[in-house]
Amino acid sequence: MEIVVTGSLAYDYLMRFPGSFRENIKPEAMQQISLSFLVEEMTKHWGGVGGNIAFTMAKLGVKPHLMATVGRDFGEYRTWLEQAGVNTDTVRQHDDLFTASFFCNTDNENNQLASYYSGAMSRAKEYSLAELSFTPDIVLISPNDPQAMSNYTNECRANGWRFMYDPSQQISWMDGDTIRHDMQGAYGMIVNQYECMLIGEKASITVDDLKSNVELLVITHGKEGSEIFHHGERLWVPVFPTDNIVDPTGAGDAYRAGFLAGVLHDLPLDIAGKMGSLSAVYALENIGPQNPDFDVHSFITRFRTEYDDGGQLDVLLA
Repeated sequence: MEIVVTGSLAYDYLMRFPGSFRENIKPEAMQQISLSFLVEEMTKHWGGVGGNIAFTMAKLGVKPHLMATVGRDFGEYRTWLEQAGVNTDTVRQHDDLFTASFFCNTDNENNQLASYYSGAMSRAKEYSLAELSFTPDIVLISPNDPQAMSNYTNECRANGWRFMYDPSQQISWMDGDTIRHDMQGAYGMIVNQYECMLIGEKASITVDDLKSNVELLVITHGKEGSEIFHHGERLWVPVFPTDNIVDPTGAGDAYRAGFLAGVLHDLPLDIAGKMGSLSAVYALENIGPQNPDFDVHSFITRFRTEYDDGGQLDVLLA
């Protein structure tokens, strides 16, 4: 199966503030904000939504084609992804730009403030799915240059290619018309609870509207779990338990990767959802979205400490 993951590739600069953002933000003075947070640590990581999703999918034995645009500083990152099992032949490099960068500050309540430099990601709108040397069986459209995301949905509809729509962080850049346009014809859609609310406000649509527009809708609810809607049925998936949350960066991307790996192996949706839940925990337990150290065998072993899959996860070993 030819799986294409479109989305951002970036370097993540992660900082930790040993206090609470809430205690330093005064609602009565929101008209003029001037804040500086002294952080006690900073680390640099491989990141970007497309890269994070493709990395975790590869760890689970799925070999996706990663379609993205990067800058002249991408060399070591490319090697990292290829060693993990990601096909980077479809990553296009622009030597006149730097790779996108994500600067994120996390407080002691795991709230985050972030800035994003798009860099070479801005060239994604010039990169067409028509340039692929193969016909994709499924395309994941994850956060990227907003115009590129719209272009990819157009191409998928025009060619009858199945696609999953994951607008997440880019919803803040989109208007209601763009959201309604891009989701049309999608096989599935993945958003978190807050993003679902934003979509409703911007596009004037309800959760019922979303359910009727896509065959498969997933709404994640953070530490509460996630819900999956499919053909009128609703499944509730609990979070995988852990007492070792270190950093929330990339947990949503990992959930998507685990869930999609289950779907692509034709596993029941409740099993796929639980795969997403465990994948998210691996990200939460590490600083940086691509640092979890696991393979298919250890993933299955840990999964079975909480869930009975009836041996169905053995398909990941094939």
